[in-house]
Amino acid sequence: MAFLLLVTLTALPCAQAQTADALPSWNAGMTRQAITDFVQRVTAKGGKDFVPPAERIAVFDNDGTLWAEQPMYFQAFFIFDRIKVLASQHPEWKDKEPFASVLKGDVKSALAGGEHALLEMAMATHAGMTTEEFEKIVADWIRTAKHPGTGRLYTEMVYQPMLELLAYLRANGFRTFIVSGGGIEFMRPWTDRVYGIPPEQVIGSSIKTKFEMREGKPVIVRLPELNFIDDKAGKPAAIQHHIGRRPIFAFGNSDGDLEMLQWTAAGSGARFMGLVHHTDAERDGPTIARRAAADSTRRLMRPLRRDGPWWMSGAIGISFSRPWKNEVRRCEANLVAADDLRWQNRIRMMCWRRIIHK
Repeated sequence: MAFLLLVTLTALPCAQAQTADALPSWNAGMTRQAITDFVQRVTAKGGKDFVPPAERIAVFDNDGTLWAEQPMYFQAFFIFDRIKVLASQHPEWKDKEPFASVLKGDVKSALAGGEHALLEMAMATHAGMTTEEFEKIVADWIRTAKHPGTGRLYTEMVYQPMLELLAYLRANGFRTFIVSGGGIEFMRPWTDRVYGIPPEQVIGSSIKTKFEMREGKPVIVRLPELNFIDDKAGKPAAIQHHIGRRPIFAFGNSDGDLEMLQWTAAGSGARFMGLVHHTDAERDGPTIARRAAADSTRRLMRPLRRDGPWWMSGAIGISFSRPWKNEVRRCEANLVAADDLRWQNRIRMMCWRRIIHK
């Protein structure tokens, strides 16, 4: 029977082990112990679960896993800002949807067309320039753009515990990759600075490009044609295409990450999978709490229970001392751990993180 144990800690003792120092925002308990136990097992030379450094691949979703994603994906804010900047060059946008709604500040109407409308806006604002030009546009925007709700830079809307986890894994010989549905060229200009993940270790959705000579100089031009959507079943395919190795560690936060988790779990040897589930109505708005609890989790857990050797062995509440980068604020988190009965040498985890202001 699953159990629930809430633990609230306001400080960590100074005499913690090295792992505690590496993960200071993860309080002592089931969650941090599972992570550190796994890392110790796969890095212990001579151990039965030892994994050579070249095979220590860890993959992370970005939106909702490494940084926030509410009230909408941050790249959508970038698209809207680009529409406003480019509006003077496109007078027809005043009467053409979804652009007209964006210019009027009516985000709801602009997104009413769903994925098709967002794709149309992305093509109009992300193409027709060289890759270097686009990189500069993104870098300039991300340096100053702020979240409409918090007033923070988007690059400060990253989860401190996850930054620590990335650094901890790298310190133990892991290579960390982003595998996101977001645009690959949108993420690459800033992921090294923010996450310590270089551009060559970023995998994402993309549009087509072509080589051209412009004024005697070779350039790569971005075309208004979709190349690849890195979501759902696309994620393991992209991992195989870009990395060529199956990960042994994977973290996501939605049903869009299901196939990535399944692909990771299906490998031999020790495995670790984590799922971040947000129910923070106060921080992210009531919609995310309802959607996360009722929609995404239900869709994600159903196939995991049906297709995998998963079972819910327990739940424990922990606290993060610093949820946001550069911010000291206490919050709580709920963890549900899943163990694998058939393969005892594997660690399987499903994490529900519930962040509450204190």
